Amino acid sequence: MNHLFSLLLCFALGPAAIAAEFKAIGDYQLQAHFKLTGQQMTPIPIKPVVFHVSTDGVQIRVATVDGEDSYATFEIYSSDGIGRPRPGANALEVIPGLQAMSRADGTLRHLCISRESMTLTTFPSLSDQTLVSFAIAAQPQP
Repeated sequence: MNHLFSLLLCFALGPAAIAAEFKAIGDYQLQAHFKLTGQQMTPIPIKPVVFHVSTDGVQIRVATVDGEDSYATFEIYSSDGIGRPRPGANALEVIPGLQAMSRADGTLRHLCISRESMTLTTFPSLSDQTLVSFAIAAQPQP
């Protein structure tokens, strides 16, 4: 009877264990970081930073390559692709990608990620400023 219970427990927890495994999406190097206030854009000086991005299909983790133990987690809300301006046309095209968000300490963060780029937009509470970070796909770090 104990063996049957163990077998049933394995079947019940099996999908949860598989879903909790994070797989790499890719590495992205920060290219631009700026602050938007009204119609004014202010560039913020940055050092080259590479982010490692992974997912379990429900969440996305973003960590610096040097600090894999600390990361930001985003809940995926759309896997239908992302829109971007179509080159040479006044229209949007949809490319494969994910959109995710997180809310922590009154701050809303939106993540938009494709094979080519990653954009993180931060909306601090009680502020008229929006922070935008843009990164492009980088070669994987050894």
